[in-house]
Amino acid sequence: MWGLGRYIPRIERIAAEVPGLNIIVATGIYTYNDLPFPYHHRGPGTLLGGPDPMVADFVRDLTEGIAGTGVKAAFLKCAVDAPGLTPGVERILRGVAAAHRETGAPITVHTESSVHAGRAVVDVLRAEGADLAKVVIGHAGDSNDLDYLMELADTGAILGMDRFGLDVLNPTADRVRTIAALCERGYADRMVLSHDASCYIDWFGPDPELLRAMAPNWNYRHIGDDVLPALRALGVTDAQVGQMLVDNPRRYFTRSV
Repeated sequence: MWGLGRYIPRIERIAAEVPGLNIIVATGIYTYNDLPFPYHHRGPGTLLGGPDPMVADFVRDLTEGIAGTGVKAAFLKCAVDAPGLTPGVERILRGVAAAHRETGAPITVHTESSVHAGRAVVDVLRAEGADLAKVVIGHAGDSNDLDYLMELADTGAILGMDRFGLDVLNPTADRVRTIAALCERGYADRMVLSHDASCYIDWFGPDPELLRAMAPNWNYRHIGDDVLPALRALGVTDAQVGQMLVDNPRRYFTRSV
């Protein structure tokens, strides 16, 4: 997706080397503030007006493929961070909703839990006619505010409990207790578990050891090795684990259109 890098030939090459592992790519725009410049002067309310070209771009990525590769995106992604619904961010969120309505593709939204950004996401997407059962509120697991999390889940949206290993934002033990409490309250069918980890990230410079020192558990093994045993120790059942790791993602990616 725009803003995070998406060189599809590299992804294709990696996918060919890991048979049996499905790599799912997204379309969308990752920004906390402004639009990419190509959209500044085209679309509703702009100098040139007309329909929003980003919607057509998203739909093409989903139905024809990305950048002429033939590789189709399977979901839409955008972000609402601490700055909130800036004009650029709100336009992208509404564009994502429009592409979702046209294609049935599910949506994931990066959110900043400290400012309860998930509320704005739900409000806009609901107003735009999105199916909230096809929406993941990303990084909801950075919060331990059960009232906030249940409020989001009660809309039908899925809580992304998806930053395991980033203990600097919310320690693993707290994340685990929050998920166990939500499971006890009947919300296992509205949570997904993940790490938000990446194979490579250059945000902190070229030295991977620096990142490992900052977040030693931020890797793809942490949930299986550490988190699932901790959840089971707090009474989360195998059936609930299966919901969060298998059933809910399957339902999310099953197209309704």
